[in-house]
Amino acid sequence: MDQRLAALALHLTPGVGPRLQTVLLERFGSAADVLKAPPSDLASVPGIGPKLLAKIRTAADRGEAERTVAECEAEGIDILFRDDDAYPQPLTEIPDPPMALFCRGELRPSDALSIAIVGTRHGTAYGRRVAERLAAALARAGLCVVSGLARGIDGHAHKGALAAEGRTIAVLGSGLANIYPPEHAALADEVARNGALLSELPPKSPPLSGTFPQRNRIITGLSLGVIVVEAGDRSGALISANHAKEQNREVLAVPGSIESRVSRGCHRLIKDGAVLVESVDDVLEALGYTAAATRRDEGPPVKRPAELSLNEQEKTVLAAVGEESTLIDEVVAGSGLPTSNVLATLSVLEMKRMVRRLGGNRVMRI
Repeated sequence: MDQRLAALALHLTPGVGPRLQTVLLERFGSAADVLKAPPSDLASVPGIGPKLLAKIRTAADRGEAERTVAECEAEGIDILFRDDDAYPQPLTEIPDPPMALFCRGELRPSDALSIAIVGTRHGTAYGRRVAERLAAALARAGLCVVSGLARGIDGHAHKGALAAEGRTIAVLGSGLANIYPPEHAALADEVARNGALLSELPPKSPPLSGTFPQRNRIITGLSLGVIVVEAGDRSGALISANHAKEQNREVLAVPGSIESRVSRGCHRLIKDGAVLVESVDDVLEALGYTAAATRRDEGPPVKRPAELSLNEQEKTVLAAVGEESTLIDEVVAGSGLPTSNVLATLSVLEMKRMVRRLGGNRVMRI
């Protein structure tokens, strides 16, 4: 059996979630090997009973997978698998990445510099305004804004990024050929033109209550951190915050009025250690370092999102500072700037904790 078709067949098998998929792959080696494994071997895997075993055996006929491929071709939807180059690298780092992702639009390597903005579907005028302004400012800084296309805060986060002519990614709790909520169909088209729509569900899947908490792990898994703008005590945005903590992503929250019930969740997160967000600088500073330098569409690779807020002179001087000990004279030569400008700029970068001064007239990047 074709490995990709086998992977899709296993992905579509009801009851075989991402964590069980990972267990099966570790046990048998590949999706094709899982589907052709003897029933006795499959039954020995914890969590697989007679009903689930029967579903896995049914999936081996590839019928559902072939129908799904045909649907995707008709709808202009790509299928990305974990070992594809286009599959988002940050998702491979979480405990339960989807085996397959359905994608409409384009994912880029620079999307590794992403920030999630989520919140209640019943946002106030304040929350909607803050979501749009934050998303626009972060998009202008060079970050991709990730959210869930939902009513309320999510939709306004996408709108803010688009208004700034930035990139944005929407992760759906339904299939990509069944946009939910339906009034966001035009917004979804715009997101696909300026980023991507993603779902782990087949194209025509309906929106079900259980799929939304599940998709939240993808929103946070794609991102360096998640900003909660407004959230009540039981908001789904708090589920996203919990996913972020489990995935070792940064959790940030926007404070609101103490009289507003949709600010209670944010205030609780801040009490529990979330970064309080008043400006874009708060976000960039909190995100720390990426796992590896991220290649952007323009400009040098970025190791730390805070680099996106530097002016041109600061970027030039920083680029001339090596990862190891570098003579200041070498920084001057590499930057092509006057010595006085370089020294002043190094002081600024030191205060921003991007370089460290060493003995012997040397500096290095932090």
